[in-house]
Amino acid sequence: MSLRLWSIAGNNLRLDGGAMFGNVPRAMWSHWYEPDEHHRIAMTSRALLVKGIEGKTVLFETGIGAFFDPKLKDRYGVLDDGHVLLDSLAELGLSHEDIDLVVLSHMHFDHAGGLLSEWREGRETELLFPNAQFLVGADHWARATNGHPRDRASFLPHVNSLLELSGRLHLVQGDRHELLGDAVRFHYSHGHTPGLMLSEIRSPSGGGVVFCADLMPGTAWVHLPVTMGYDRYPELLIEEKTDFLADMQSRNISLYFTHDPVCALAGIGKDEKGRYQAVDCQASVTAQPLD
Repeated sequence: MSLRLWSIAGNNLRLDGGAMFGNVPRAMWSHWYEPDEHHRIAMTSRALLVKGIEGKTVLFETGIGAFFDPKLKDRYGVLDDGHVLLDSLAELGLSHEDIDLVVLSHMHFDHAGGLLSEWREGRETELLFPNAQFLVGADHWARATNGHPRDRASFLPHVNSLLELSGRLHLVQGDRHELLGDAVRFHYSHGHTPGLMLSEIRSPSGGGVVFCADLMPGTAWVHLPVTMGYDRYPELLIEEKTDFLADMQSRNISLYFTHDPVCALAGIGKDEKGRYQAVDCQASVTAQPLD
């Protein structure tokens, strides 16, 4: 069975532009993403659905979801009402109960918050995806459950506990996992957060797609010097991007972006100065074959 891919919209955000671009001057990044009066820029939290991996329906990431109460929702710039990820699955005739596997690059709340049910006053949020197995990198799980003061607020201890209690959590070590066979190869990065796990979905005939997560949250970050203020080790991240992009380009692997508001999928090219850039951008992916 050939693999098919769908881009799955999650809740949209407005994030601080300065934090998203680190030491890149505002005069530069504001040409790429127009800021509002609070210096925030429009971002999304897109997931990737793949059917046909070992006969399974696999969801790569869950976005930020709708777990925030109204005060925190406003503070963190979550724009939508409701759990957009679930609405997007419903448009395909699916519910969270139909997902066999959820693969998480890391446990920051804007990537794992979609695991939780929507906030309701007086009710505790619950873990969704009751029939899914959950895959997280082992090194990153150690970080998520023993956070550093610098990034502890980025994690959701409630989610960590629910995943452990589910009995369906698998900690990944190495570049493959038996539940995904040879169709998915994992790469690891430590510049954004220790143990970030990048999933490369491989075509049987060569090429494929890699979920870039926060190594490169959108097209602007394909340019090697561009990093985020959220990154733990920016210089290491630049070195990781250098090797990563060279490898992906050499093997015809496309880039899938979780936060870019206008580009879901792109190829890798270089400009006239030899700098990496995203090319042939697609705003969305609908039942796209990978064979």
